[in-house]
Amino acid sequence: MLIKIGFDIELGVAAPTALIYMLQVHPSRAADIPAGENITISPPLVTDHCQDVFENHCARVHVPFGVSSVRLRNEAVVFDSGWADPVDYGAVAHAPADLPVSTLPFVLPSRYCEVDSELLQFAWANFGNVAPGWHRVQAICDFVHRHLRFDYQRARATRTALEGFREGVGVCRDFTHLAITLCRCMNIPARYVTGYLGDIGIPAVPYPMDFSAWFEVYLGNRWHTFDARHNTPRIGRIVIARGRDAADVPISMVFGANTLQRFEVTTDEIVQ
Repeated sequence: MLIKIGFDIELGVAAPTALIYMLQVHPSRAADIPAGENITISPPLVTDHCQDVFENHCARVHVPFGVSSVRLRNEAVVFDSGWADPVDYGAVAHAPADLPVSTLPFVLPSRYCEVDSELLQFAWANFGNVAPGWHRVQAICDFVHRHLRFDYQRARATRTALEGFREGVGVCRDFTHLAITLCRCMNIPARYVTGYLGDIGIPAVPYPMDFSAWFEVYLGNRWHTFDARHNTPRIGRIVIARGRDAADVPISMVFGANTLQRFEVTTDEIVQ
């Protein structure tokens, strides 16, 4: 399967500044983009590239005096297996003492995931009797999927997992933060993932195309994909970045006043 991806994002700026973006496909999928991505910046500006501690592609754009807006565009074709997310009911949980040290940051509290809160007691009271491993994570996804009502109009960039739990509403990042937090409360490493997820294999949804958020948990000596928002295996996930929560993987960050002037995302299967 071939999937066309891309974006067209424009940010207005008020003064010389720096703009950081995390919009390139994750290096783990590089082999699936033989022609590469075609990211352009208008106007052409000096840009530094690096990888962060989670091995995500990052870029810093130097915005000089006299530039009032920066437009980022990209298009690429990605090869995908066309398979839905794998399901492994036999994936087992690990005791905290047996977890690889690389997974430990993903069992601790983070900016949007308050493990050290009332959610800790709630998690053990509601999921402690569920068989550990895959079934426990799925029970958490089932709960979050039922508990939160999806509403674009109620999106809030500062909403934490605990606030989402109390308010009962949110968008995909809120579903993801709450599920991650409940998993971590149960000592299951869980990390935040942002990327492309189109309406492939499902009826088209009545929302503008956007980037999506889901999560991965460490069970049975590997990472597995879960999605509390959709709560069903999906086709065509293309990872952009991974981190502890959304704070680690912002699609863009400007040091100073800025306004979003354009935001378009493309994720379409190429029908041959």
